[in-house]
Amino acid sequence: MTDGDTIVIKKTQIRLFGVDAPELDHPYGQKAKWAMVKLCKGQTIRAEVTEQDDHGRTVARCYLPDGRDLSAEMVKLGLAIDWPKFSGGIYRDFETPDARKKLWLAAARQKGHMHVWERFQATQAKR
Repeated sequence: MTDGDTIVIKKTQIRLFGVDAPELDHPYGQKAKWAMVKLCKGQTIRAEVTEQDDHGRTVARCYLPDGRDLSAEMVKLGLAIDWPKFSGGIYRDFETPDARKKLWLAAARQKGHMHVWERFQATQAKR
């Protein structure tokens, strides 16, 4: 596991399709990572590759052995939010009521408000 929306399968880094989770150093980032570990540990994950993203990562719809969509599961846990630009909004109904407030940095990224990210990173660097 890399974080809450990225996993590694057979040495290939895979970005989960259609969702956005916090970075490791953002609020809820570690919690999202460990939720992903808990969901996937000891499981064989099936990945259906959809594309390569702008960063060269493989993007895939990932499924647990029982057929559950890993993106949907992370959203249901309130540790990822739907990214309609990529998902077409298919995960939005799974979002917890407080998800966008809790994961405000991910929500800011989706809106292109990178200055919010930069400000947060600057405050973290001072610590």
